[in-house]
Amino acid sequence: MQSRYEHALEALNRRGRLRRLEGRDGLDFTSNDYLGFAESEALRNAVREALDRGVPVGAGGSRLLRGNHPEHETLEVEAARFFGAESALYFGSGFAANAALMSTLPQRGDLVVHDALIHASARDGLAASKADVRECLHNDAGQIADILSSWRADHAEGRCFVAIESLYSMDGDVAPLQDLARVASRYDATLLIDEAHATGVRGPQGRGLAAHLEGNANVVSLHTCGKALGASGALLLMPEVLRRFMINRCRSFIYATAPSPLMAATVRAALKLCADADDARAALEQRVTHFSQHLARMGLPSSSSQIQPVLLGADRRAVAAAAALAADGFDVRAVRPPTVPEGTSRLRITLGTRHALSDIDALAGRLTHHLRDLAA
Repeated sequence: MQSRYEHALEALNRRGRLRRLEGRDGLDFTSNDYLGFAESEALRNAVREALDRGVPVGAGGSRLLRGNHPEHETLEVEAARFFGAESALYFGSGFAANAALMSTLPQRGDLVVHDALIHASARDGLAASKADVRECLHNDAGQIADILSSWRADHAEGRCFVAIESLYSMDGDVAPLQDLARVASRYDATLLIDEAHATGVRGPQGRGLAAHLEGNANVVSLHTCGKALGASGALLLMPEVLRRFMINRCRSFIYATAPSPLMAATVRAALKLCADADDARAALEQRVTHFSQHLARMGLPSSSSQIQPVLLGADRRAVAAAAALAADGFDVRAVRPPTVPEGTSRLRITLGTRHALSDIDALAGRLTHHLRDLAA
């Protein structure tokens, strides 16, 4: 039995796709801690204060047993108010929340149209769904409209869902939310919007790119707490009737031990920090502009966000570039298929307020050097 797994690992290694756990060495251009909250004194103090008032570390059970803690419920009330939705439901991770949403809300006889570049967690959830699932080209609202129109012509009953990200995790580009909202309204579809990489850094008070759509009856959004918010877990924002449906029908909510009440208290503090972080968001935007200018001088495209992909094509080129930068003291990781499409292996560079402009200059200088070597 062991040999079949060994052979699979050897095949991955030959293709340059063997994954390994690596340490936290070098200047961080990899993590999603965009605003520097994760290691902030403010969140450390929030944890201390919560412990001092007796908030437990563990929940001790699922929320439908004894695991439901006042910190969970208070977080959900405060999150719904902050993001502008009718209700919220807290999960232990963004992956868990996304998979739970996709596997539970769309039912047999429904349709889900999803963007080609949605998160793996959404794909896993849809694989467990009984709904009809269709993939559309990236950021193509016209194709989504065509699929919905065609499906509606043959299905008088059933709900339609459109699953997208507002800011895509590997390309750093933004969804055409206004066009998608119009399409969803025209075909009576519900938008499932993953705000994972926009939460905290985009929109008023960091409420995301879809903040203007929150609270609509046909909008469900996901806000992760482990990226710009610096904590962990995820919040699903939705109409109250859908929250009650998830509590009753979502197996991974019903049977999983509840998230840590201590972490729920930490997320509450993170939301308060987020609301007052306009200066940090402005500083992040400055760093995005600064690095984009470097990429332009290299003749490379840039995104408008804190996620900057440097496409290198071949797996081994991306791995070699990441290793060379690591030797220079920069933590930049290579991302390869199947995480990204074939032929688009890349360096995924993330920017944050943790970076001085001089750090970005230094990275750009070494990146220019190594790309020149790889091209030789």
